[in-house]
Amino acid sequence: MQYLQLHPGDSATVEIDANQTGQSPISVNDGPIESFLWTQRLGWLPPTTRFYGQVFTGGPTVVIRYHSAQPPDTEPIPFCAVARAGKGQMKKLPGSKPGNALLEFSKAEIYIVNEFR
Repeated sequence: MQYLQLHPGDSATVEIDANQTGQSPISVNDGPIESFLWTQRLGWLPPTTRFYGQVFTGGPTVVIRYHSAQPPDTEPIPFCAVARAGKGQMKKLPGSKPGNALLEFSKAEIYIVNEFR
């Protein structure tokens, strides 16, 4: 992460699912997801950088772990971040089914981490 000039705790806003930009609510399923950096930079990563990760919907809140980033016009690079949102924004809405979650908001904050727990 030092290569990207990022440190644990650095954060930025992402669009959770590139295919559901600006929608409310959004529906996410267990498995792979593609998100993108919203309007600000994250280290030297510019807006529109894509993030690839895994969605986990087994608990009362959705967990998203990102394992790679792809800035525009480059190859994917290793990346370690998690999606978090305050005030229950990653909490599943009523009507969510096993393996699926309905989320009220299409955006979340991603936070750089050293490793996944």
